[in-house]
Amino acid sequence: MRAMRRLAALIGAAVALAVLPGHAQAASPAFSQTTAIGTHNAYEKTKYPYFAQALDSGASLLELDVYVDSLSRRWRVSHSNPLGNDNNCEAAKTPGELYGKSRNQDLGGCLDNMAAWNQLHPDHPPVVVKVEMKVGFNDDAGLGPDEFDTLVAQKLGSSVYKPADLLGGTYGTLDAAARANAWPSRDALRGKFLFDLIPGTVEQGNPFDHYWTDEEYGEHLRDLSAAGRISAAQAFPAVLGAAAGDPRTSRYDASIRPWFVFFDGDAASYVNNGYDTSFYSANHYILITTDAHNVSPAISSTNPTDAEVAARLDLLARHHASLITSDWSAKSASVLSSVTSRG
Repeated sequence: MRAMRRLAALIGAAVALAVLPGHAQAASPAFSQTTAIGTHNAYEKTKYPYFAQALDSGASLLELDVYVDSLSRRWRVSHSNPLGNDNNCEAAKTPGELYGKSRNQDLGGCLDNMAAWNQLHPDHPPVVVKVEMKVGFNDDAGLGPDEFDTLVAQKLGSSVYKPADLLGGTYGTLDAAARANAWPSRDALRGKFLFDLIPGTVEQGNPFDHYWTDEEYGEHLRDLSAAGRISAAQAFPAVLGAAAGDPRTSRYDASIRPWFVFFDGDAASYVNNGYDTSFYSANHYILITTDAHNVSPAISSTNPTDAEVAARLDLLARHHASLITSDWSAKSASVLSSVTSRG
């Protein structure tokens, strides 16, 4: 009993200390230590009439599909039209122009919307912008990694959390920084966008394309770092596809493996195949799990109940996901903005 009373006294003292005026609050978790929800293909008009509404949704990840149009040398945003834009991004560059301008803009227009929305919500939680490069880059046409970086930097400036920010002038590679858990807290990332890049479905299906987005941008990061110009990079390349172990080992040259700290794969494959996903959280890598609705027991891909979403978020958090995605745009901001502890 004496020991119990002593423990109670210690707990009481700790609680009292926590509420003393001026006592520091508990630090918010690192970005790598949480699991949140994202929306697949958030640029589609069937999901949100305007891209600003996708940003309003509270989702922690929004996806854009981008085609390099080598004829016009434009970055097209569309699901299936490589030569035209078909999306909810509007011709709006200022906050007052949002929610009413003409849509079907290119990638620069989508970034303009993000910049304008950011002015309205400078304290927003971090948003990952997942860019699927449908046909890959075309550096020969002036639509390569350098030009992508330049466009993002011109439109969004300091509101982008970049690879150089993770390195912090301390670490030589992104892998070293991630393993040291150099990720900032979620609070420190307020007002920030993080871009990650994946190879596109058309690119992957092209038998003549053997130089995909992930490898090309990984080499881009390596070379920028070697040239002392890593601050120019605006995005993180992602390793695409659920796999056991470290998928970088068999896919990439050793010189670029340390530049991949984002991973992206099918949620059900990770869970059903029994892959040891603790590898990702142990090394503080960012793991995006897609088609979260398909994990058994399957739930609606468009409008599950709030309880089903909460249960799915909890399940995939225990499987070490950083972000789970589906087509849940119909859900409220209170649902889509949900964040829980990872692992």
